[in-house]
Amino acid sequence: QVQLVESGGGLVQAGDSLRLSCVGSGRTSNIYAMGWFRQAPGQEREFVTAISASGGRKDYAESVKGRFTISRVTAKKTVFLQMNSLKPENTALYYCAARPFISSHSNDYTYWGQGTQVTVSS
Repeated sequence: QVQLVESGGGLVQAGDSLRLSCVGSGRTSNIYAMGWFRQAPGQEREFVTAISASGGRKDYAESVKGRFTISRVTAKKTVFLQMNSLKPENTALYYCAARPFISSHSNDYTYWGQGTQVTVSS
């Protein structure tokens, strides 16, 4: 089993930045692709970004391209989500997830964290 723990969420104003972290533990001898998803109240969970196991491929949702950046420090079993120029519509519970290969589909992911809340005020 793999456990994932997100942190770094909070309440910010529009235009501010936040950096989310996701730390893996447990059976992490395999290197996994990692994804970030978010879910706002009353809405379905949606893809934000993902990074391959090697870090060589990064995919982004169109709505966050140019503002959000995913990165990883594999030795520390940590993935980061740098979010700049935040907007009120970015308010959601942000989850990280892991699977062997990169994907933008939440149903493909095996392991999930509990989420960290991001709230952006206008």
